[in-house]
Amino acid sequence: MNKIWLRIYSTYGLIVFGGVFLLLFPLFVLATLNRKWHRYALLLNQFWSRAFLLGMGVPAKVYGRSNLEKYQAYVIAPNHFSLLDIALMGYIPKPFVFVGKVSLAKIPLFGSMFSKLHIPVDRNSLKSRYRALQLSMQAVDEGKSLVMYPEGGIRTEQPPYLARFKNGPFKVAIDKQIPVVPITIPYNYLILPDDGKLLMRPRRPVMIIHPPIETVGMTEDDQKQLREQTFEVIRQELEKFHPSVKHEN
Repeated sequence: MNKIWLRIYSTYGLIVFGGVFLLLFPLFVLATLNRKWHRYALLLNQFWSRAFLLGMGVPAKVYGRSNLEKYQAYVIAPNHFSLLDIALMGYIPKPFVFVGKVSLAKIPLFGSMFSKLHIPVDRNSLKSRYRALQLSMQAVDEGKSLVMYPEGGIRTEQPPYLARFKNGPFKVAIDKQIPVVPITIPYNYLILPDDGKLLMRPRRPVMIIHPPIETVGMTEDDQKQLREQTFEVIRQELEKFHPSVKHEN
């Protein structure tokens, strides 16, 4: 596709993304004034994500919404190949707290809202990782679900190959005895590659919400098994969409 057209489309996308946020920003400020109102801010987050993709003409196609129960807290574990994955989380049909890189908290206007609603983490800092883990536990105690990228960020150099998973999401799930929900996002790395160019292709994103993996009765000794089981669910789904790509077992 012509790069000039892609740049025009991508610039339009940035305008839509930023414009919707600015329209919602006064409501975000109000919703973050009181912790009891945070659930409304999280709903605004979802509206923002969906309005952005709808404005781009590419609303996401989501499978498996019925796998999530309304009042159950989960650790939601998606693969992460693209910045677009963050926007796609707005299609998860329940409020959640997002554990994301600390640089998001430094973005003007957005960063203040992100820090109050979600959990920033500097993955290069042991202290920051420990604090994020404790805040994640607290969020679960409050009945909230967590979105935690098990790869620890965009780590793979060759999507759709997965980077090996970190332990954090699975430690939280086992400690709190709540299910892990694997999520497969197969096309976002083709729509918005992580190459620094910020060129977005007009293609409809897809997200598959897999059945939860129960952790009741699991202990710390089961952490590796849970991690590998989640990895395998996402790996096998990715290979359905990209049959020419085979991960090593």
